Amino acid sequence: MKMKWKIGSVEIENPFILAPMAGVTDLPFRILCKEQGAGLLCMEMVSAKAIYYHNRNTEDLMAIRPEECPVSLQLFGSDPDIMAEMAKKIEDRPFAILDINMGCPVPKVVNNGEGSALMKNPKLVEQIVYKVSHAIKKPVTVKIRKGFDDAHLNAVEIAKIAESAGAAAVAVHGRTREQYYSGKADWDCIRAVKEAVRIPVIGNGDVTDALSAKRMLDETGCDGIMIGRGAQGNPWIFREVTEYLDTGVIPPRPDPAQIRRVVERHAALQLAVKGEYTGVREMRKHLAWYTTGLPGSAKYRQMINSMETMEELLQSLDAVFQS
Repeated sequence: MKMKWKIGSVEIENPFILAPMAGVTDLPFRILCKEQGAGLLCMEMVSAKAIYYHNRNTEDLMAIRPEECPVSLQLFGSDPDIMAEMAKKIEDRPFAILDINMGCPVPKVVNNGEGSALMKNPKLVEQIVYKVSHAIKKPVTVKIRKGFDDAHLNAVEIAKIAESAGAAAVAVHGRTREQYYSGKADWDCIRAVKEAVRIPVIGNGDVTDALSAKRMLDETGCDGIMIGRGAQGNPWIFREVTEYLDTGVIPPRPDPAQIRRVVERHAALQLAVKGEYTGVREMRKHLAWYTTGLPGSAKYRQMINSMETMEELLQSLDAVFQS
């Protein structure tokens, strides 16, 4: 199967994309997913207004390393002029693609009229996509949902608006905002978008392994697949999906020793990038994901949640991975 594809002028090695996830797809985790074969990495979402006001934390969020490229930087906001101005301001940074967040379901974002709330305002969607895509030379993509709720299922309409306003691709999560991440993702909605536009369409929702990835490609005809929660504690998913697509063979799951090696590498990257205090605390959730399903993992959850130093983290690994 043909693996390489393009978004605008950006060539991507394979169809598998790490989804943008706040608090998850930071620099250390993106590097791990790249090493496992992800074709494109999406960063944590960044507020256009935060860039405007020179927020220090936002500067850290926008850090990119050469070894992870190509990377997609995701902006969120609702003011077309500020969004376009900030896109232009950061264009010389080493991201390849700029994505506009129109899918985030979190109340804090939605109540501000941003994220998935934008799907209720097609005219504003058009203004944002037009102004941002005409402000910069890099390809601009849009991430949307099936709709805001069951009474407003307008993914096809929004995708067509985005395309005509200048978007180079659209990613569709097959759930409404009201669903958040519950229930089943509607892949028919992704197929409907694919049939309605000419630009590449990226499917998102319920891809958790090689078989579901292949099924989404077959059932929707989508050009790329965005993997979010399926990659949490499981960066190997990218190796599995690429190998299966390439050879028809699903590689074996990592054994505990392999999992431990990746966890240690992840922790070392966290330490190098964020320092011990923040790095170890942020590793807690990752460690809970990595060890889910391992014998005795529930027993060590309390130990994991109270670790504060790298030494304690390594001790918790000794406890979890002792055989």
